[in-house]
Amino acid sequence: MNIPVIFEDQWLVVVNKPSGLLVIPTPKKEKRTLTSILNQEAQSRNASYRFHPCHRLDRETSGLMIYAKGKSSQKKIMDLFHQRAIRKTYIAFVNGVVQKGSGQINNRIEGKSAQTIYRVTGQGDGFSQIEARPVTGRTNQIRIHLKQLGHPVIGERRFAFRKDFKIKSKHLCLHARGLEFVHPLTNRRLRLTAALPAHMEKLIDN
Repeated sequence: MNIPVIFEDQWLVVVNKPSGLLVIPTPKKEKRTLTSILNQEAQSRNASYRFHPCHRLDRETSGLMIYAKGKSSQKKIMDLFHQRAIRKTYIAFVNGVVQKGSGQINNRIEGKSAQTIYRVTGQGDGFSQIEARPVTGRTNQIRIHLKQLGHPVIGERRFAFRKDFKIKSKHLCLHARGLEFVHPLTNRRLRLTAALPAHMEKLIDN
């Protein structure tokens, strides 16, 4: 499987994960994941390292994923996430027209504080394009917060009913588009972006 590489050096690789692919196995122990695909490719090149994911994306969410080449680099990147020193930006296409142009959602998730900053960046026929930045990193945070806002992500099946959507999509329209952070080993500031997946581009074209 061709996984687009957005950035790579001797310590890290950042790839554009397609929608529908797990990062790591669930308790069902799936064999085909993004991590297994990358490591099989590395093994085929006789690489001296293994790829280790530094964070997670939902199976349904596409976009930027950071992998470390080795445990030492993984710890350094994960420390940045814990310090909230990595700025993440998502693009979501949501159901309906969002009236408020920007805002902040602070609803708790599973009893833990959660904060998402958003702004509307476009409107379509029956949907809105939103740029969302999670300040905290709770599981499914953006999907839950946008549902609570009254505008679930198009293609959502876990936190909304398919019959409630004017626009139907086989894929979740949520994409991890941007990452910005200071590389912990080179001190270079990285600003990385990943192009929207085809199913989201098609929605814009239509």
